[in-house]
Amino acid sequence: MSNWTDVAAEADLFEGAGIAVEPEGQDIVLFSVDGEVFATDNQCTHGLAKLCDGFVEGHFVECPFHQGVFDVRTGACAGGPVTEPVRSWPVKVEGGRVYLDLG
Repeated sequence: MSNWTDVAAEADLFEGAGIAVEPEGQDIVLFSVDGEVFATDNQCTHGLAKLCDGFVEGHFVECPFHQGVFDVRTGACAGGPVTEPVRSWPVKVEGGRVYLDLG
């Protein structure tokens, strides 16, 4: 069951950085890459670091603590020392607003 929730204005996103949102108590980070928007959990699975503070290059975000890398499209691990993916969230953009499916 879908539960689309308005979380941000598309205009608030920009390439090269993530922005944190907290819909329904979930800690999620949004990324804008090549005109598409992606969302993953904001906390690194390796430590207590926020991915919104990480280094973003293309479709990848590097954790600011231990340089683990995640693919923002899927949450998959893309470089050690991380071994557990972060959760990714379905995203849609309509009327200049970003929606996440929290269902």
